[in-house]
Amino acid sequence: MKNYDHKTIEKKWQDAWEASGIYQASDDSKKPKQYILDMFPYPSGDGLHLGHVENYTATCIYSRWSRMNDQNVLHPIGWDAFGLPAENYAIKTGTHPDVSTHKNIKNFTKQIKSLGLSYDWTREIDTSSPDYYAFTQWFFLLLYKNGLAYKSKAKVNWCESCKTVLANEQAEGGICERCKNQVIQKDLEQWFFKITDYADRLINDLDKVDWPASTVSAQRNWIGRSEGVEFNMPVFDTREVISVYTTRIDTVFGMTYVVLAPEHSLVKTLESQIKNKKEVENYIRATEKKTELERTELGKEKTGVKLEGVFAVNPFNKEKVPVFLSDYVLGNYGTGAVMAVPAHDLRDFEFAKKFKLPIKKVVLPPSILAIPRSAEDLAVGAKSDLRIVSECFIDDGELANSGNFNGLTSLKAREKMASWLEGEKLGVKKINYRLRDWLVSRQRYWGAPIPIIYCDKCGEIPVPEKDLPVLLPTDVDFRPTGESPLKYSKTFNNVVCPKCKKPARREADTMDTFVCSSWYYFRFADSKNKKEFASKEAIEKWLPVDMYMGGAEHTVLHLMYARFFTKVLNKLGYIKFDEPFLKLRHQGMILAEDGRKMSKSLGNVIGPDEIKEMYGADTLRLHEMFLGPIEDMKAWSSKTIIGPRRFLERVWRLKEKVGDIADERIIEESLHKAVKKVGEDIASFSFNTAISALMILLNDMEKAPSVSRANYETLLVLLAPFAPHITEELWSDLGNRTSIHLEKWPSFDSAKIVAREMTIAVQVNGKVRDTIVLPFDTSEEKIKEMVLARPKVLKWVEGKEIKKIIFVQGKLLSLVVAG
Repeated sequence: MKNYDHKTIEKKWQDAWEASGIYQASDDSKKPKQYILDMFPYPSGDGLHLGHVENYTATCIYSRWSRMNDQNVLHPIGWDAFGLPAENYAIKTGTHPDVSTHKNIKNFTKQIKSLGLSYDWTREIDTSSPDYYAFTQWFFLLLYKNGLAYKSKAKVNWCESCKTVLANEQAEGGICERCKNQVIQKDLEQWFFKITDYADRLINDLDKVDWPASTVSAQRNWIGRSEGVEFNMPVFDTREVISVYTTRIDTVFGMTYVVLAPEHSLVKTLESQIKNKKEVENYIRATEKKTELERTELGKEKTGVKLEGVFAVNPFNKEKVPVFLSDYVLGNYGTGAVMAVPAHDLRDFEFAKKFKLPIKKVVLPPSILAIPRSAEDLAVGAKSDLRIVSECFIDDGELANSGNFNGLTSLKAREKMASWLEGEKLGVKKINYRLRDWLVSRQRYWGAPIPIIYCDKCGEIPVPEKDLPVLLPTDVDFRPTGESPLKYSKTFNNVVCPKCKKPARREADTMDTFVCSSWYYFRFADSKNKKEFASKEAIEKWLPVDMYMGGAEHTVLHLMYARFFTKVLNKLGYIKFDEPFLKLRHQGMILAEDGRKMSKSLGNVIGPDEIKEMYGADTLRLHEMFLGPIEDMKAWSSKTIIGPRRFLERVWRLKEKVGDIADERIIEESLHKAVKKVGEDIASFSFNTAISALMILLNDMEKAPSVSRANYETLLVLLAPFAPHITEELWSDLGNRTSIHLEKWPSFDSAKIVAREMTIAVQVNGKVRDTIVLPFDTSEEKIKEMVLARPKVLKWVEGKEIKKIIFVQGKLLSLVVAG
């Protein structure tokens, strides 16, 4: 028999599959559809990493298995090609982003095909192609025309040295990742998408999807829906008021100070009353150097400055409280002001401790509620009892030291206090969201241009749809100036107003690359359509996505934005569904062998190409799937990869035992168990245990004197989704003329899976002292009789009283003895 030569075999079948178009989805098939999608990759210069291989192998296995289960599978691939890295590379080397990006795509394509991944390449997309971004611009116009895209001033991270806006991730610690200079906050005119209009639907519809619980929770928290009240507090001795929003109005009697955002408009309005102006101005300047991420970090030390001479008046008890500025309050979130109740909020508590402010307890915890109290106790706050409680109690309880509201539960108090505020016309019930509108402007070149024209006469004009795409110009200087490179392109700005036909100028900003990835899953359904982003027929044929897979790092932004786009299309009548991804799964990170994250700087990066060259793509695929549960973080192991390789070599050699005459009863039970187990495990993405079942089956087959061709072929079919090349070769060697990947998934007979034997563990006083293998139909009484006669058991029970016998069918017999 010829040797297992993975290099020859894998190249042979990759070429054959590509030539035959075996993995192409059919728009005309009547089979049930199955749309299986990976989060498409950004084609970086580093090429594929082992995390890509893990993700793509998992969905390839699922896709191959789905085809074998008679489903019409759409499993496409494309490129999230716009982005900052390509532009940074252009600035550094002078290489145009279009050149470097498409060079990288060519490399990615070669790597992906060499792994035997079963993509439909006829539907390949590239977000940097004008054919694609014409519809990215169409989506912008759709949102614009429906009041969901608008321009407004926004604070951004600004590096004065680089003259550019930075993402939060590029400004960690308030330092520019490029030049290491300080970053400041700056107001710039920016474009936004009004995602907040869909906040409730984005929360409520999470009940419709089969997603990891942690991802659903992260989305809910990011949207941050809260019910509370917004009310006004007079500023003492002025006509001004401070408006605050709170979900815990039941704690209002415990308010001992108020905090404003440093950028709050009242700071300027009250300037004449502030006695420490210089100190306040210095604090505001220091805040401007911080990013929002730094300001709101929970673990950071609280900073602030008191507005000397300024007091707010609590409308409930008319008490004056001091007013502070602190950077943990943001001017663009809520009202930009908070009532501070240090006895019942941890952040307020930390601030109060630092600035030696009063801490006034007004909500009693359950442990105190159990102590009998008089009305007088509640009126004075049950001081003796409160001393034994933690200084900061943040849960609901019963009110004390709260005037007419004493004795009410927090829930009841919130209702009555909100009604009182509304009755006094001092406040209103309100629902707030943590979610903010999506800022989509980028002062960058390598992105989709925003399709807006500015005319001195007509103002802001959307580009007519017939003029799309607005093409990226090539006459640009990539060096950062603080403005988009497009602003200085002569060809780009040579435009007339669509209305009055007079000279005009284009919007110079490009769109956030998340816009491109917010609709790409539609394009795969109809990737060659030049008239629509996808036809109605194609959308109804393929969408929504049945199985979506990608890294947990996209838990919030990408998934939230894609859901937003889908809900807009649903509301406007373009589609009939409102969730884009019915099922979602995340793969865990592949760590280096030392347990650290793979990094060039650490010198511990392992690329898939060298592994594939040495062991083969099938071995690499098996090894990554066998490392552990797909969702877990796992360390790469060079030592154990030899195991999957040897497993495949044993499957290869087993062909020598295939004969026309074989006693199939020897492996019948094992075979049917494997068919059941592997199928169920692929369906649940439990690939490591599916491989384990295949290994058990191979062991049993090797023990048999011979293996029938039918049973060997079943083994190959079960293994085919995991190791497509070797199984295709062996299938062909057996004389089969059609591809193994077009075979029907085998069925199992439940009656043949019933175990013939059982292993009973024998415990004495909780410790296992023996095991016994018996026929499965052995009665309980017979088992007890046989166990008590065994020497290993007699050693522990002889001469002692057996007080209790516990029997668990098929698993355990436990003896409890005296002494």
